[in-house]
Amino acid sequence: MHWRKGKDLATLVVVFGLLIQACFSEINRGSFPKGFVFGTASSAYQYEGAVKEDGRGPSVWDTFAHTFGKIIDLSNADVAVDQYHRYEEDVQLMKDMGMDAYRFSISWSRIFPNGTGQINQAGVDYYNKLINALLAKGIEPYVTLYHWDLPQALEDKYKGWLDRQVIKDFALFAETCFQQFGDRVKHWITFNEAYTVAVQGYDVGLQAPGRCSILLHLLCRAGNSSTEPYIVGHNILLSHAVAVDIYRKKYKSKQKGSIGMSQSVIWFIPASNSTADIEAAQRAQDFQLGWFLDPLMFGDYPSAMRKLVGNRLPTFSKSESALLKGSFDFVGINHYTTFYAFNVTLYGLNDTYQDSAALTTPFRNFKPIADKASSIWLYIVPEGMRHLMNYIKQKYGNPPVIITENGMDDPNNILIPLKQALKDEKRIKYHNDYLTNLLASIKEDGCNVKGYFVWSLLDNWEWAAGFTSRFGLYFVDYNDKLKRYPKDSAKWFKNFLTSA
Repeated sequence: MHWRKGKDLATLVVVFGLLIQACFSEINRGSFPKGFVFGTASSAYQYEGAVKEDGRGPSVWDTFAHTFGKIIDLSNADVAVDQYHRYEEDVQLMKDMGMDAYRFSISWSRIFPNGTGQINQAGVDYYNKLINALLAKGIEPYVTLYHWDLPQALEDKYKGWLDRQVIKDFALFAETCFQQFGDRVKHWITFNEAYTVAVQGYDVGLQAPGRCSILLHLLCRAGNSSTEPYIVGHNILLSHAVAVDIYRKKYKSKQKGSIGMSQSVIWFIPASNSTADIEAAQRAQDFQLGWFLDPLMFGDYPSAMRKLVGNRLPTFSKSESALLKGSFDFVGINHYTTFYAFNVTLYGLNDTYQDSAALTTPFRNFKPIADKASSIWLYIVPEGMRHLMNYIKQKYGNPPVIITENGMDDPNNILIPLKQALKDEKRIKYHNDYLTNLLASIKEDGCNVKGYFVWSLLDNWEWAAGFTSRFGLYFVDYNDKLKRYPKDSAKWFKNFLTSA
């Protein structure tokens, strides 16, 4: 081959440089620190099904899913992906990939069908079988106590998270789980995404129990968007603190486990270099991550929330503040995407968004921040992971962090043949790029990150999106006995986890 001098030689040098860079940029399990945990994640309501079997009581999500118009495809999770009956098969899928851990949640109403009272032994037996099956395959259970499925009985009795009685009832549930499973479960997560529960369930009403007052109650029959989200968040925080206190005083020394809480975190970047937008991005983060992490770190809400919400924001007593401060062994972070933040005063909503005085959106000048997954909110911005880890390091003193959820979805397109649906190169690139940024935050920036959980092991019932959204490493055929098929991303992870 004859190369012209100058331009062609320069091109050749660039090409070889890129090839070398590609070789060195390839990451695998061995790239991460020794002991770093890789796992997949799920939740009881999205996976188990069997909602009326073996004594399980209804949850607020059973009620919500069966309310017309709440779920986009009019589906429900009565069967979901039937993990209740297929857990052994699913545990083997994790083993086949080489995963270290499985994060799942315990259905409160499977243990206490009425929220309190008599323990349902059949529910305890199921989780014992699941935990034992995981351990038999060398997979560590990471257990979430509350992943959005409040027993309907407690909602009916006293409006659930709006009443302080829920703190005592959650404490009973949590302690029962420590007693029944703590000899084998060494990693506990009290709550999944308290922010999402408070805002989606009690501000905009798009998730169970569907309470709000925005748009003159056009979306919800009852609720108060200006006060209820803050009351709910407050009671969740106190429930967390009480559960952690019980665990530390009565079980931790013997069971030798750890306990934390998982937060939902969009990374926000200022829409411009203006001071106003920079401050808006910080306020947006205060009203999301800070709302639930500041009390765990410092014993109180962010000052921006105190200033902007005023007397609608509940206060902690001195003893409650002391109980909250330091009530974690690790910080769980669910991170998927990045948005812009604009300094905007929103009028007429009388809710948490108006209070924050920040408009958060993936669009600027009508252009999206990045390529989109299937969900309308999920834009693929891998560098947001690194920025977020550094933010937590700098603001909160570099606590131990576990990425308890990260992933992306494809649409559930019935017109796409199975063979084609299994080719999910976009998901592979998503995980590779987010993990690359996570690794950089650890190795180059010194962030204290201990693990990474993929959302999700399987395609599943995705809350208000129903079955329209596919997040899984394994394809679930909803039209053929819920058969599981490995996508290319499952094969990629297997290679990733078995490469040194």
